[in-house]
Amino acid sequence: MKKEKKAVIFDLDGTLSDSIHSIKYCTDQAVAPFGYGPFSVEQYYYFVGDGAANLVKRALIAGGDTKLTHFEEAYTLYKGIFRENCMYQVRPYEGIRELLAALKERGIQIAVLSNKPHAETINVIESLFGEGYFDVIQGQMEDVAIKPSPEGALQILEKLHLGAEDILYLGDTATDMKTGKNTGAFTLGALWGFRERKELEEGGADALIAHPMELLQYV
Repeated sequence: MKKEKKAVIFDLDGTLSDSIHSIKYCTDQAVAPFGYGPFSVEQYYYFVGDGAANLVKRALIAGGDTKLTHFEEAYTLYKGIFRENCMYQVRPYEGIRELLAALKERGIQIAVLSNKPHAETINVIESLFGEGYFDVIQGQMEDVAIKPSPEGALQILEKLHLGAEDILYLGDTATDMKTGKNTGAFTLGALWGFRERKELEEGGADALIAHPMELLQYV
């Protein structure tokens, strides 16, 4: 008999929010002064997922700056542009609001763990869903290792006073699948996000779902 879950930890970009256009808009602007880009949405699906620094590095490398000569300047530009534009064309995926409402109705806590900078993670979540809607919001912090390290997820568990067996972890990339497995959580792959089924399976997903409401069968 499966153990009833008490909380769900969500990835943000590509899982809760369709944010690819904000990521593209900000990164294209950050690398343009050095003669790179713009890049396609499809390229950005694979630039994202491992934090802002890696996002900028991948864009620069794709543009031809393989030695990352312009990284420090471009990264500084990106952080400033993203602070102002992190909500550019961002929206929740279809079915996300209904899923969150259903989880709350069942008394299941909800948390966010993102490799997006912490301040912007809070901004996006509160802009989309309202202040205080999520029980814990955690973005990238300087003193916490980024995903797929379980460090951030374990901090969330501590705040919720739960163990790994009490939660589901939902994300859309191999990085997320590895994060969930490293944490010891039952890990779901979101097929509506930025990556393909094959990547999620190879990343170690326990199950895959094609629509947010399908998560409810696992709690």
